[in-house]
Amino acid sequence: MTDKTFNIAIAGATGAVGETLLSILKERKFPIGELVPLASERSAGSKVEFGNRSITVKNLADYDFNGIDIAFFSAGGSVSRTHVPRAADAGAIVIDNTSEFRYQPDVPLVVSEVNPHAIEQYRARGIIANPNCSTMQLLVALAPIHRAVGIERINVATYQSVSGTGHRALEELGRQTAALLNFQSVEPKVYPVQIAFNVIPHGGDFTDNGYTMEEMKIVWETRKILEDESIQVNPTSVRVPVFYGHSEAVHIETKKKITAAEARALLEKAPGIVVVDERNAGGYPTPVTHAAGKDPVFVGRIREDISHPRGLDLWVVADNIRKGAALNAVQIAEILVRTL
Repeated sequence: MTDKTFNIAIAGATGAVGETLLSILKERKFPIGELVPLASERSAGSKVEFGNRSITVKNLADYDFNGIDIAFFSAGGSVSRTHVPRAADAGAIVIDNTSEFRYQPDVPLVVSEVNPHAIEQYRARGIIANPNCSTMQLLVALAPIHRAVGIERINVATYQSVSGTGHRALEELGRQTAALLNFQSVEPKVYPVQIAFNVIPHGGDFTDNGYTMEEMKIVWETRKILEDESIQVNPTSVRVPVFYGHSEAVHIETKKKITAAEARALLEKAPGIVVVDERNAGGYPTPVTHAAGKDPVFVGRIREDISHPRGLDLWVVADNIRKGAALNAVQIAEILVRTL
């Protein structure tokens, strides 16, 4: 990659994404000089594991970013709003996993396999934004098709695991499942209604048009990343009782006709994708059997839409914490350091 080493800070190091970032940085042998895990005052002083080392977590609120080359932020939008500008002003290049900067025109929004050329735009403000996890896996799968024949419209229903909401949601699903299996009542705290043995068609706040913020993120981010404001996107976000891995039922209308066989061939050659598309029981990807803990975006159920002459249907699955947040951030950093 490079002979140089880089000083790295991770804000939100004790969270689900932060823990996965640490693991991936070690696995991929990222050229780290100094590593500084950061968190809130409540978590400061605790330890995080990095390979066979235990590193003390520092307090983000009073940390001086001078000397940090790359800062990963995965601690929530309000935290990024306050501290990302501090880090960038101190000379760090920030890779932000929140929605805080995604829609700002002078901040690049990057999926490493789709628009790595946009990384160069970080020079305007010292910030690179990571997309929403649902958008990320969707566009890894759709970008090769869009480049080949153009996409006019995307209908997508996402089936999102609880890990996307954080540790408290994982714990809530576990507690509710255990309670219900023991014929005990449950009280929802993280989600508005029971999540165990249920599905919830709601993610984020509702907007004036009846869509939720989780849905509108897919609309805005798809257009920005693919650099095509003409693409029409119609999303529905659903939270499901799965611990790790988001799934998506995707229906697209292309500008030029593409057959299922042609699409499958494109996807099999595309970076970051594994095609699992056999027309038999189990011949398709699921969060548990394929995605959880894995790097690729898995695509199956590729078929031509019988209701539209230029329609194509796909089923897309990925680990929302790993590929949907942490891995993409590290891949961005790997591309970035080649130019530093």
